[in-house]
Amino acid sequence: MVLALDIGNTNITIGVYDGKKLLFVSRMATDCSRMEDQYAIELRDILDIYGISMRNIDGAVISSVVPPLTVFIVRAIRRLTGVEPICVGPKTKTGIKSKIEHPELTGADIIVGCVAASRMFDGPCIILDMGTATTFEVMDRDKNMLGGAIIPGVGISLDALTRRTAQLPRISLEPPKSVIGNNTVEGMRSGILLGTACMIDGMIERMEAELGEKCEVIATGGLSREIVPLCKRSIRFCDTLLLEGLRIIYEENKQG
Repeated sequence: MVLALDIGNTNITIGVYDGKKLLFVSRMATDCSRMEDQYAIELRDILDIYGISMRNIDGAVISSVVPPLTVFIVRAIRRLTGVEPICVGPKTKTGIKSKIEHPELTGADIIVGCVAASRMFDGPCIILDMGTATTFEVMDRDKNMLGGAIIPGVGISLDALTRRTAQLPRISLEPPKSVIGNNTVEGMRSGILLGTACMIDGMIERMEAELGEKCEVIATGGLSREIVPLCKRSIRFCDTLLLEGLRIIYEENKQG
């Protein structure tokens, strides 16, 4: 079995694969104040909940955008399983190419998402990841990463809105009843959710115009499950896209 972890700025997504079968998905909070033993305990408990024995873990793979935390997670996995995790980085075999300036600075999560999408689609595609930040990454039909856009995530935008205004409350992100909100809360929901959906539609349209051809679009992460249905553009939702990319990368690199 292979343990896969995607370390994001807000959450750590955890999955275990038995071959190509994903046995479970769980999440724990990203907290740089925790040490390796604390993460080892939490990882052990999560695997125990899902009936996974540490003895059955014979491989591990990690993508991380939180470098200070990566070393603690690696040590925790080593202690629990005795295996040395593969950490996605500039020297990792991925099967895709980059035309981005300074590709060594590209986030591991973006690379992993592109790896998964490259197996799902033959033509050009746009990978939309709605996490702490909302990112777009464009790949051409030759599986070259061309670049994209980075935008403040929905949570960051909402937090800034409520912190910097005196009378706007914190709200739950339920779909608005209409575009024209008839009260403050509905107006905020319209702005945050429908406004984000319009931004996504518009960015995809402009990216396709610049690329010169229509793209397949796949979304993952955060609030994408809620926002994708509000978009006019057809977008495929895949909550486990990054875990699937990690599994593929592990298979490509395990011999090393």
